[in-house]
Formats: sequence, C-alpha cells, structure tokens
Amino acid sequence: MSDFFKGIEPVRYQGPDSTDPLSFRFYDPDREVLGKRMEDHLRMAVCYWHSFCWPGGDPFGGQTFDRPWFGDAMKDAKLKADVAFELFDLLGAPFFTFHDRDIAPEGESLSESNRNVREIAGYFASKMETSKTRLLWGTANLFSNKRYMAGAATNPDPDVFAYAAGQVKNCLEVTKDLGGANYVLWGGREGYETLLNTDIKRELDQLGRFLSLVVEHKHKIGFDGTILIEPKPQEPTRHQYDFDVSAVFAFLQRYGLEKEVKVNIEVGHAVLAGHSFEDEICAAQAYGIFGSVDANRNDYQSGWDTDQFPNNVPELALAIYYILKGGGFATGGFNFDAKLRRQSLDPVDLVHGHAGGMDVCARALLGAAAMLEDGSLASFVDDRYAGWETPEAKAMLSGQRSLADIAERVERDGLDPKPRSGRQEFLENLVNRFV
Repeated sequence: MSDFFKGIEPVRYQGPDSTDPLSFRFYDPDREVLGKRMEDHLRMAVCYWHSFCWPGGDPFGGQTFDRPWFGDAMKDAKLKADVAFELFDLLGAPFFTFHDRDIAPEGESLSESNRNVREIAGYFASKMETSKTRLLWGTANLFSNKRYMAGAATNPDPDVFAYAAGQVKNCLEVTKDLGGANYVLWGGREGYETLLNTDIKRELDQLGRFLSLVVEHKHKIGFDGTILIEPKPQEPTRHQYDFDVSAVFAFLQRYGLEKEVKVNIEVGHAVLAGHSFEDEICAAQAYGIFGSVDANRNDYQSGWDTDQFPNNVPELALAIYYILKGGGFATGGFNFDAKLRRQSLDPVDLVHGHAGGMDVCARALLGAAAMLEDGSLASFVDDRYAGWETPEAKAMLSGQRSLADIAERVERDGLDPKPRSGRQEFLENLVNRFV
C-alpha cells in the first residue's frame, strides 16, 4: 500500500441531491437499467497511461506532475501498480487498461523488456486476487520509441516489423494470462508524413500481414477476447491508414479480416476525422465491427486531441442510445482515455476526474435508456423507411427486378413521388426531452 491517496475515502453513490464532490450522484453500479446492472452496461475502465504515466507536459512546457513512482526501475513500476489499484478500489472501477510500456520499464533488449512486462503482470495478478477490477484490454506501445518513428508494421525496415511482432506477441499473451476481454492495436504511427518517401500499397500489405499474424497467434494461444483496431485520422502522423471506421472496415475487407477484428472508437479521434461520436458508432454497427469505446472529449476550440474527461451528457446520451440500440457491449466497454489538465496537480484531482466521468456516463445511460423505452425516435425512423417493407420494394433490393423492370413500372404506374419532411428539428427537440 502507498499513502498517495491518504485521507481520501472510497467514492459511493449518494443520489442526485448529494453535494459531496467525492460522491456519485447517478452512478449506482447495482441499479437495473433495461434489465441489466448499470455497471454491466457501461463496463468502465481506468487507463494506465494518462492516469499514472503522463507527466503533465504539453508542446510548450514540460512536467508539472510530481509522482513518487516516476522512474525507470522495477520498484517504481510496482509502486505505480500499488497506486493504480488503490485508485481502482476508491472508484469501484470494474476494469483497467494498459500499454506494455506503461506498466514496466523498457530494457536493453526486447527479451529484457518482455520479462519486465511479465513480472509486473504477475504483480497485477496478485493484486487482482483482492480487487474487483479486471482487465478490459491490453495493448503494445508501438509508437513512443524512436525505432517506430516511421511506423511499426508499416516501417520500411523489416527488422522494425519483426521487433514490433515480438513486442505484440508478448503483450497479447500477457493480456490473455490476465483474463483480458480484448486486445487493442492502435497504429499511432502507421501512416505517413509525406508521399515523397512512401509506398502506400507496400505499407498497407505489411499492415495487413501484421494484423493477420496477430489474429493467427490469438487462435494459437486460445485467447477468447476480441482484437480491436482504434481509428484515428492524424496526429502524430499527417495521415494514418486507420483514418476512421469506414477506412478500417475497407482495410479489413481487403485482407479478409472483417470477421476477426472490430473497432475501439474514441470520441476525440472521431471528431478529428470530421465525425461525431455517434456517427462512428453507427457506422461500426452497420459494418458489424463495433467493439469498444474510449470515453473522452476534445476542446473544440483547440482542434486537436486534448483527451479531456467526458462531461457533456447530451452528446454522450445519444452515443449510448445507439450503443444500446445495437445490443450494447459484448466484450467492450467505456475506457477513460482521458488525462488531467496540467494544472490539476493533486492526487484528489485524479479521483474527481474519474468520478465525474463515471457519473456523466451513468446519467447519459439513464437518458439513453429512457429514449429507448419511449420508442418515439425509433418509431419515427421505422416509419420513414416503411415503404421499403412493401413487396415491390423488397423485390427491387433482392435482385428480382432489373433496372429496365423498375423503370417500366415507374412509367406504367405514373409514379410521381413527393418529398416528405425529415423533421430534424422535431427530433432534436424530442432528444432534449430525455437529456
């Protein structure tokens, strides 16, 4: 045990009228919503990297956080783990997430680095024996070290590809050993800065083979979790191959992986791609590749990925509505890929950020469930497309009618369809009744 959170009591549900800043006003883990516990709907996770590794710097200034575990020794990694599980317990968080480089220092060789990761994973396993918190997903950091400056799988140097493969193999196995529900591949530098030195087709083929290798090893070791790709359009590269959900699906189809891999959608990345969070959720559901989400937000004035804790209930409620409408999470959940502001220096700030984010998710869930139970929004959409349920419309889509057949019917029957209002303003007002 550490004394980092000394004097801070566990966060408890106290109801909507609570004025205690370290209480949940809406997140009641055992409350039933649409026949399922709130905790089981949301499956919320604390991320290791922002919460315990980020020093508080930005492009114009360095470290502002003073954490006793900041260092490169294994004793520092174990202290970090102690503090992490203390935060998990304070929040009653059901899950956590990590990169391999978050949890253990990098060694002089890949073998040493992998041993360090496995040692800390063993330390995690011992702590999980007395904690409710489980692993939502693990992932390998294939972007921070300078060896990955030109990508990992897409690197022009095959030795970098091989090194990344060895790193992912280890992390995937560790994730399995810890009972992880998913494994994520975030291609932080799988893209390009300029076309002047880039062969796009070659790099895509390399990336396709790398992902196939990961899927093959998943089956070889008997990992039952889901393999996830996290789309992002840019930053740090000028253009990344996993630009958005649609780009990922096209990539998966090309390499025959659309039945094996799903997506982890981040709010901030969706915005950078020019979409809303719910746009990407619905696209993933339409393609059949919806997996998990990262819950955060961007500062809309900044125009870059600021990774702030979620605090916008109406935006999140609509996203959760579409998640619920699609059947909810299977192996995925809400991961708080969010970091404190660099002026939020105190240990209690970590508790405030997560507790507030959890409460926002809970309040959004209640609004989304109410929308779903009311049924007005779904009924409107069903009615708008009702014409496609007629026998003639179904015949057009099923291949029973040729283009000439369709054109002949229009002329024969004198069809002259009139526009119908989409009633967007009415629907926006309808949503606001619940959020």
